[in-house]
Amino acid sequence: MSTPTDVLVLRKGTHGMPVERYAGALRDRLPDGTVELARTPTAERDRIRDARFVTGMTLEDGLLEAAENLEVFACAYAGTGHLPLEELEERGVAVTNASGVHGPNIGEHVLGAILRFTRRFHVGARQQRRRKWRHYQAEELQGSTVTIVGLGAIGESVADRLEPFGVETIGVRYTPEKGGPTDEVVGFEGGGFEDALARTDYLVLACPLTETTRGLIDREAFVTMDPGAVLVNVARGPVVDTDALVEALRSSWIRGASLDVTDPEPLPEDHPLWTFENVQITPHNAGHTPEYYERLADIVAENARRFADDPDAALENQVRP
Repeated sequence: MSTPTDVLVLRKGTHGMPVERYAGALRDRLPDGTVELARTPTAERDRIRDARFVTGMTLEDGLLEAAENLEVFACAYAGTGHLPLEELEERGVAVTNASGVHGPNIGEHVLGAILRFTRRFHVGARQQRRRKWRHYQAEELQGSTVTIVGLGAIGESVADRLEPFGVETIGVRYTPEKGGPTDEVVGFEGGGFEDALARTDYLVLACPLTETTRGLIDREAFVTMDPGAVLVNVARGPVVDTDALVEALRSSWIRGASLDVTDPEPLPEDHPLWTFENVQITPHNAGHTPEYYERLADIVAENARRFADDPDAALENQVRP
């Protein structure tokens, strides 16, 4: 009879990094446990039948049907909307996510995007390509107002990295009474959010995609924003109304945009967003970090230990039930 598997790792990796690194990081943290990597579709179907604790990027319906003893699915992404959550909850499977793994790298990405527009490095790069030595005007970040929509791990990381720059920060969250790491916190409802848009120099979107945030930054929002404002989206593409964004850029309602996510995504080759010199586009790349599996393994290994000690224990980053 085979040894019970403490943690089963599914085969799909992320960010171009081999999933073997993830399994290895878990083994380092669980030296007394068994961490098994199912490296093929057949191995996944075979191993998941007896597995109680499984981790991976996705969980296909067919694989879930085979998971007869599954009690915990540790999603290796921060978002879980792609999972069959209702079926998992019906079966009493606890679901955790990777919240917090992206904080440092996405915080740095946002800061880099803001500084790019502040010091207008894109103008300098264009002139360098043309071999033109021509002075151009730049801005200062100090004294600016930065609004951060979403004060989860990523939003907090952005706020922390902005603190030395002497900026005023406004946080936007569902429950503003909780406060946060920003100088001011407002909610989505009422006039607080609109007022924040009107005062904002840099609008950072770091929120999940929900019914509230879908299309949040629409035509009315762009008209409300100052013409010198810059949009930075590291949330999800549909948080921004793409047609309204194109209109805003063409009409100079905003100064520019840094987009790590788009709607649609991937962005089609013939989409007008590619053509704006004041738009920075990165291919959903802000989440990449060589430390991804290490940080993820810290969370998942701790939960595996808790589960081994008490199957009913509360887990870190538990999102269901």
